[in-house]
Amino acid sequence: MPRITPHLWFDKEAVEAAEFYSSTFADSKVTNVSSIKDTPSGDCDIVSFELLGQPFMAISAGPLFRFTPAISFLVRCAVPEQVDALWSKLSEGGSELMPLDSYPFSDRYGWTADRYGLSWQVMHDERAIDQEIVPTLMFVGDVCGQAEEAVDHYTSAFPESKIDHVDRYSEGDEPDKPGTIRHLGFVLDGYGLAAMDSAHGHDFGFNEAISLMVGCETQDEIDHYWGRLSAVPEAEQCGWLKDRFGVSWQVVPTALGDLLSSGTGEQTARVTQAFLQMKKFDIAELRRAYAGGEREEQS
Repeated sequence: MPRITPHLWFDKEAVEAAEFYSSTFADSKVTNVSSIKDTPSGDCDIVSFELLGQPFMAISAGPLFRFTPAISFLVRCAVPEQVDALWSKLSEGGSELMPLDSYPFSDRYGWTADRYGLSWQVMHDERAIDQEIVPTLMFVGDVCGQAEEAVDHYTSAFPESKIDHVDRYSEGDEPDKPGTIRHLGFVLDGYGLAAMDSAHGHDFGFNEAISLMVGCETQDEIDHYWGRLSAVPEAEQCGWLKDRFGVSWQVVPTALGDLLSSGTGEQTARVTQAFLQMKKFDIAELRRAYAGGEREEQS
């Protein structure tokens, strides 16, 4: 499984949306539904699901954030007919951002927000496809022109990372400045993402509705990613952080799922209340909460 998992924040629709997406894409399924009790947002449904074999997570945690096109999901399709089939389902009840049509970069492409507001770019791609869904970050407003800097920062923080390709704006692409990023593909620890700049007058930006979840086996890994990524102290809460470009991340111990699901109701409640008090996750403290407050013996 990849280290990075996209995480979607819904008001109340996480389970419904995951079921819709799982019925829309091939090789897709809901893998787990659970609930966290007594959070500041009340009881929250948490859903794990796979789309085209790729992991996603979602939460129903109240109407605090709305999806924006600042982060969209690019779906690469091997044949145009697949584009049309996905478009008909994803665009139903949504809003079109770029019509389904032929463009210089693809003979079949469209960009739509679905019925929940989540943005999808669906395109026919004649190149070899090794990852079908690619989270795409669009740098607008105050961070427009910083896509390349952000990608350099991310690839320096994660192992097994690289820049795949770069396509820059040129003269005549105003309002975008020549040399800024039209499209940049990159890989973080084996997981593909993309980035772009856009100087058009967008009235949105990055927010917590979509975050990138980083799974960590050890406290050292948590400390590393937290130290490299976190740049907004007031945004640090329950493993969440914001980087200096405004992108939200969650740095989460892989053991958390087991701690929340394998014990008694009392153990789950103790772990929940422990992590709700944390900014950066502390694995040892979570395990102590699970054990009832007793320190674990060090091996």
